[in-house]
Amino acid sequence: MFPPVSVEQWREKVDADLKGVPFEKKLVWRTSEGFNVQPMYRREDIASLTTTDSLPGEFPYVRGTRCNNEWLIRQEIIASTPEEANAKVLSAIERGATSLGWHMSDVSADALATFLKGIDLSNIEINLSCCMRKAVELTSILSEYVVSAGVAKEFRGSVKFNPWKRELKHGSKSPLDPVESGKAIIEAALPVKGLRVLSVDSELFTNGGAYIFQELGYALSWGAQWLTLLTEAGLPADLVASKIKFDMGISTNYFMELAKFRAARMLWAQIVEQYKPADIDACKMVAHASTSKYNQTIYDAHVNLLRSQTEAMSAALAGVDSITVTPFDVPFKTPDEFSERIARNQQLLLKEESHLDKVVDPAGGSYYIETLTVSIAQEAWKLFLSIEEQGGFAAALAAGTIQAAVNESNEKRHADMARRKEILLGTNQYPNINEFAAEKIEHDEHGGCGCGCNHDDNGGISATRLASDFEQLRLQTEHAANRPKVFMLTIGNLAMRLARSQFSGNFFGCAGYEIIDNNGFPTVKEGVDAALAAGADIVVLCSSDDEYAEFAPEAWNLLKGKTEFVVAGAPACTDDLKAQGIENFIHVRSNVLDTLRAFNAKLLK
Repeated sequence: MFPPVSVEQWREKVDADLKGVPFEKKLVWRTSEGFNVQPMYRREDIASLTTTDSLPGEFPYVRGTRCNNEWLIRQEIIASTPEEANAKVLSAIERGATSLGWHMSDVSADALATFLKGIDLSNIEINLSCCMRKAVELTSILSEYVVSAGVAKEFRGSVKFNPWKRELKHGSKSPLDPVESGKAIIEAALPVKGLRVLSVDSELFTNGGAYIFQELGYALSWGAQWLTLLTEAGLPADLVASKIKFDMGISTNYFMELAKFRAARMLWAQIVEQYKPADIDACKMVAHASTSKYNQTIYDAHVNLLRSQTEAMSAALAGVDSITVTPFDVPFKTPDEFSERIARNQQLLLKEESHLDKVVDPAGGSYYIETLTVSIAQEAWKLFLSIEEQGGFAAALAAGTIQAAVNESNEKRHADMARRKEILLGTNQYPNINEFAAEKIEHDEHGGCGCGCNHDDNGGISATRLASDFEQLRLQTEHAANRPKVFMLTIGNLAMRLARSQFSGNFFGCAGYEIIDNNGFPTVKEGVDAALAAGADIVVLCSSDDEYAEFAPEAWNLLKGKTEFVVAGAPACTDDLKAQGIENFIHVRSNVLDTLRAFNAKLLK
């Protein structure tokens, strides 16, 4: 047996190893969610938390709303006709899908019957969407079909009704009245208990660049808005709550996302409880989770598979009800049979090979995740209360405060991306410099709703992917008549020149430039001569800070403006070098995007 070690003893040891560097500065992580994360957690950190007091299936459902972890594998069907959609549906079911989604442009009984032909509605979840103006009609048609099929008690599914979508995405108010249309769609869904029709589509926030606490806070406010409007209109709280479905996003912040879904169930249960439902089961959240489009990239697109796999894993471990894995090629083309199959199989791997469906709430009791759950819940709750003080979700939406806050977060994240404070592998760090992507882009990723509505963008959420700025940069390079060559003039200290040539190659590779690396030159002149012989457009001097005072002026004078000249680093002699005319320095504090945009403006023809 090892003797117990106190927190004070750990801290003494860590402080000794840090050798005077402040503990909080070196090891404590300040999250974008507004709280600090410690480098280590212990049992005493969760001693006062109540999240471990309940079991899975028990109020407030932080540990899950059920006593198993059998989530549904959902595939979004992309098809232009009911016949085509049905063929894809039957194929997807045969290959492992247990939940299906389809956007219907033709809302009719015949189209629905064709789409659902041959599907066992007692075992397969059906989720439909359409133009908001036709959502009530679609719900009526679906309810009649399910009842006539004799599966009204077993059926599970949804019709996505979101009267605030237009305001969220385009900034223009929908003509639909949430109360009247909400009551109508609930009435249409009454014959089918498991049909949920009131959407809380917080995936829009995730794909708009919102931080995790924002998505959760706005989702809770959205759900509460449904409850307030419709209970005040005379509907029972149990009925309204039983018709709400949360469609949430998943970002790549693995542990945070896992904690988010646990916090979401806990807070939602407490919100619904305040409306005095007759049955405590009404407090259970039904949550569908979709992997992020915001983090997907066109370049090095197969890395999207790694991102979506960890995203799906965090949602699965958190105990969501169903998951959509977004195919890896969505940013640049319509998903094909291969990418859709891979997306399904990613979830099958989590079930059949990793057995994540066999354990309920495996994170329960984890010192770290329990603490994260409470921390995220606290920040989301603060945001929820602030929205309530503004009059609720609809009022804040009408005032534009929600859209503005999400867009502000998106801008902040793009700025962090530009400075590599936020990393997307293959895009702003470690790019594949020999990849060309222009020819594989088949469509504009920003499409309409497909309903023929007129939408005027005026203050909606700007859903620009995180990689979009860097992708635009590389596509400019691809479309240019010349591809700039970047020559690494490596000289002097071996370790420093190697480190800085690697850094510089990654830096300029983000613009798709050709990188010419070298083992090292004995003299600056030999390096300059080799660079000019190679037809370099940019020469990057890679050496140590101490040697730059000598090497940089020599290289600058030998080049005589024949190429762009860059010093890799921020040496103490920077001001002296600038006084001699040297302007370009790249280092870890550089704005990579702005720097590369400036070089594109100079070099591309």
